Amino acid sequence: MLTPESLAKLIEKYEAGTASPEELNQLNAWYHSFDDTLASVPADEPLDEKPLGERIRQRLMQTIRAEGGRKIPLYRQNAFRAAAVILVLLTAGLLFFLRQNHEQKPVLSGTPKTTQPAEVLPGGNKALLTLADGSTIILDSASNGLLSNQGNIRVEKLDNGLLAYRLNGKLVTERDAAFYNTISTPRGGQYQVTLSDGTRVWLNAASSIRFPVMFTGAERLVEVTGETYFEVARNASRPFKVKAVNSVVEVLGTHFNINAYPDEASIRTTLLEGKVKVTAPGTDGKQVARFLQPGQQSGIPPAGGIAVLSNADTEEAVAWIKGRFQFNSADLRSILRQIARWYDVEVEYRGAVDLHFTGQLTRNEEVKKVFEKLALTGEVHFRLDGRKVIVTR
Repeated sequence: MLTPESLAKLIEKYEAGTASPEELNQLNAWYHSFDDTLASVPADEPLDEKPLGERIRQRLMQTIRAEGGRKIPLYRQNAFRAAAVILVLLTAGLLFFLRQNHEQKPVLSGTPKTTQPAEVLPGGNKALLTLADGSTIILDSASNGLLSNQGNIRVEKLDNGLLAYRLNGKLVTERDAAFYNTISTPRGGQYQVTLSDGTRVWLNAASSIRFPVMFTGAERLVEVTGETYFEVARNASRPFKVKAVNSVVEVLGTHFNINAYPDEASIRTTLLEGKVKVTAPGTDGKQVARFLQPGQQSGIPPAGGIAVLSNADTEEAVAWIKGRFQFNSADLRSILRQIARWYDVEVEYRGAVDLHFTGQLTRNEEVKKVFEKLALTGEVHFRLDGRKVIVTR
């Protein structure tokens, strides 16, 4: 049985937020030892504060009388008085809570004076469409259906939330090539679009694609930043070209991924199907070209030149379009760059974190759970402070 002295100490620790789980259990047990029948009051009936307050007072008196009339040292008398004062305040607080909520009494928690940080949720379908005339449409909030008519092209938002460009059934003219649109995703966003030739494009977070609403002439040319995945509609007479910073990827019909974020060490093109030609400035400033076969990946560093990895991890390269982060002996900083873009968080490093990881993580859960899984290795620790992630060893 709790003595007034121990009860006072428990309440003091609870108020200070320093009570251990065992002490909280003791305090909860004492508080919930009161009859629950008056702790829940129908919404249409007035709350009677007297019975609960009286029972708390009686329980305190029972605790005091249990001392059997023995003399109480001064410090314990002070404890009795402290318990009485604290219980009066606690009773008033509980009755106020009941009066405000008109519901069952609350369960005490171990951190009454702190607030839980807001959840950092994963990204979603978010993008901005910039039309040829400079006007913009926020795609994630736009209604399904026709968004714009540009020349002979209809811009439509489909029922699945994706964007499509369609011919109006009229004669296609060179004038249509003058209409360029841009789709850009923010940090924490992604989007898909079907171009007028049937090519499907996926945009990862913090990425963009600039393209003509209609492809005319001898080639199909688009410009990208960030990370994009293409399933190119085959057209042998009109090659498809993707410009990423200072490189160009040329294809006829194929599936490939381009990672061209400015904070990555190189521009990486990973080929899944078909054949592509990658062109970029060499170390001497002259253009160099390399052909990729399925399963190969090219890397273009800032200094120039093209390196080709023959046995690339294609699953790792395109895991993002399947809702995953996938790593194969990847360094922690590159992993956290991906996570930071998708969750729109800032990463701060405190100390050396030269670590490598292999595995998979879902992109569909709250960011705290992602960091909890990374921390299971015991090699690294993460602390969330709002939208900042602090990384330590």
